[in-house]
Amino acid sequence: MIVKRSGKAVGVAAILAACLSFPDHLARGGEVSGTSIIDASTLRHKVLCGYQGWFRCPGDPAGQGWRHWSRDARRITPASLTFEMWPDTSEFAADELYPAPGFTLPDGKPARLFSSASASTVERHFRWMEQYGIDGVFAQRFLVSLREPSSDLVLGHVRAAASKTGRVFAVCYDLSGASPDRLFDQLTDDWKRLVRDRKLTDDGRYLHHDGRPVVFVWGFYSDRFGPALAHRIVDFFKADGECRATLIGGCPWSWRAEKDPEWARAFRRLDVISPWNVGNYSERAGRRVPATGTWKEDIEESKRAGMGFLPVIYPGFSWTNLKGARTARATIPRSGGEFFWRQFAEASDLGVEMAYVAMFDEVDEATAIFKVSNTPPTEARFATLDGLPTDWYLRLTGEGSKVIRGERKASVKLPIEP
Repeated sequence: MIVKRSGKAVGVAAILAACLSFPDHLARGGEVSGTSIIDASTLRHKVLCGYQGWFRCPGDPAGQGWRHWSRDARRITPASLTFEMWPDTSEFAADELYPAPGFTLPDGKPARLFSSASASTVERHFRWMEQYGIDGVFAQRFLVSLREPSSDLVLGHVRAAASKTGRVFAVCYDLSGASPDRLFDQLTDDWKRLVRDRKLTDDGRYLHHDGRPVVFVWGFYSDRFGPALAHRIVDFFKADGECRATLIGGCPWSWRAEKDPEWARAFRRLDVISPWNVGNYSERAGRRVPATGTWKEDIEESKRAGMGFLPVIYPGFSWTNLKGARTARATIPRSGGEFFWRQFAEASDLGVEMAYVAMFDEVDEATAIFKVSNTPPTEARFATLDGLPTDWYLRLTGEGSKVIRGERKASVKLPIEP
């Protein structure tokens, strides 16, 4: 369903119901035409991208103002920017885009941005995944914003787009900022609702593994809550019944060094472990390279514990517009794609059979692999792809997907040319 801008925020409840409810033939996933349909029965040989879906604009169906584009919901200015890369919107239809007052493209045209609350925009992103051979997404679902109607709105758009393009999707709960006292109830109540009321996991495009629907819970960190809560979350998803799932747990990259015995045990009770690696790098000959030296032992320990291993692969990092100029030293250059590709090469050497790319649309921290502009507005500083094609990282992710599927081996050398 394409939501036109003229709809604004009116009728959001009706939109939600339409987005999260599907005819039976779509729920079975058997009516996708003109596309290669991705097998939704297993994580094996899959590359899935994190899909934030959190961008909002004034006048969009969500009615929340500037969200994740600006720290001020009422206006966007060079001083209020919270994102690092300007998306390439040259292919977008006029009714998908929203004016960004005060920003002008180098050719003199007014700059405009997209909203993730637009069904047509989410479908466009999934069409790119289809075009470049990317399997699907972990749709990010933030506990702190579950009460916002647009949380369900975007998930509904993801569900519809996956059905139209033959991609797969699964829910990824992000625990960041959630109160430990309320976290368990928020998480489990929402999952029950999605499973029982929305029949989300009955959808033919919803990813399964080992015969169960997949749920990703990101945020198993010992400095956020205690191990008893971690075990309680694991117990819930392992309990027999309609809410049982294959549980992926996002945790620190140093999980094997955990000193607390109960936290160490909790990590090893996950079905699949996914150590967060964004921002983790090494210095080599004066250059920052991805830190993947722990992966071999991670894989070995995961096997001993009976878990799968889902490594996080990312293209680079920076967040100076979000956090301020003092954080420029945290920037991890993309090196023309070499930083990104080295991780796929390492995964190939280790026989990794699944990977999580962080992220598809995360321009806030410059980890986006979708199309970003080399000619952003001149009123502020934005990171670019240094003249590489705007689809460069979509292409590299497609090549990486071939590696994970076992269709090719990867050397450190980039597999394609601009």
